[in-house]
Amino acid sequence: MSTENLPQSPEQPRRKPRVAVVFGGRSSEHGISTVTAGAVLGAIDRTRYDVLPIGITREGRWVLTADEPERMAITDRRTPEVAELAESVEGGVVLPVDPGNREVVYSEPGSVPKALGEVDVVFPVLHGPYGEDGTLQGLLELSGVPYVGAGVLASAVGQDKEYMKRVFTSFGLKVGPYVAIRPREWDRDEAAARRKIVDFAGDHGWPLFVKPARAGSSIGITKVDDLSGLDEAIAEARSHDPKILVEAAIRGREIECGVLEFEDGPRASVPAEIPPPDAHAYYDFEAKYIDSTPGIVPAPLTEEQTAEVRRLAVEAFEAASCEGLVRADFFLDEDGEFVINEINTMPGFTPISMYPQMWQATGVGYTELIDRLVQAALRRPTGLR
Repeated sequence: MSTENLPQSPEQPRRKPRVAVVFGGRSSEHGISTVTAGAVLGAIDRTRYDVLPIGITREGRWVLTADEPERMAITDRRTPEVAELAESVEGGVVLPVDPGNREVVYSEPGSVPKALGEVDVVFPVLHGPYGEDGTLQGLLELSGVPYVGAGVLASAVGQDKEYMKRVFTSFGLKVGPYVAIRPREWDRDEAAARRKIVDFAGDHGWPLFVKPARAGSSIGITKVDDLSGLDEAIAEARSHDPKILVEAAIRGREIECGVLEFEDGPRASVPAEIPPPDAHAYYDFEAKYIDSTPGIVPAPLTEEQTAEVRRLAVEAFEAASCEGLVRADFFLDEDGEFVINEINTMPGFTPISMYPQMWQATGVGYTELIDRLVQAALRRPTGLR
């Protein structure tokens, strides 16, 4: 029997992929994460994606927030807070824990939980511990929800600067001199741990940079010019992380390079240079985000230097088993060699951040950059890969 003249069922319109932008979090980078989320929410292509903004308060509560990017900007030198954006002071968001179900649920005390629909991909723009360090990535792997950026291992390696440097060294990438002080060392014998740092300074000279081993956005970092400032610097770093890292100063130029995952693999952007900020001892949090010290894009390098730093950035991406994106930070030392300082698996995405600026100069605009990251996440399965 022919079906040619039978009425045909109308095709159901294809649903747009739903992107949950998750931001805030329990780390000291809560505010910058919220600023990043505002930039992403303002630029993501709403004709291609449905968007669900989910904030995590400093206490760790997951909340629905207003989809109002303009409220997520630095104002009067102050970063925004998720708690100020939450639609309810008591309601909470629950992600699915069943890989066969991607339904997000919202509940308030005394009310029937409300289904918010399925989430196709999570864009976690969290910085620092409890978000960028593999913890959230592990939760999403258990849930079977695709997500933007590095997996559990690469996120953890990218967050812990000691192990990051160990991985880079094992792959033949050059790193600067450093020493790590772990919590048990400090708790067991504080004087011996301090002496380890003083001996390091004796070997490599002053100044030193004392920093939390697992933090970013230049938070908690102190440039120490002599022994008199050491104790205060240690206390500042340990207020953010019980594990600290001490690095020797490297005389040279600061060069950054972005890596982005394309369909055929990772590619590097044109590099940028971070000039020494006039009003700051180094490129610290205030210089980056409050005073918006501009970088030079593209960096004034030779063709050979540009090709070399781009090659090294991709090597670092591959060495740490990264996915999606990375910003790789280097020093070009006085001998003309590139020394890798660190990678960021979820670099700043604010309008003034270097990662989107470098890709803009390479020919990938902000909206296309977000689209490529989401599409890369959708192509990639969760689980072992």
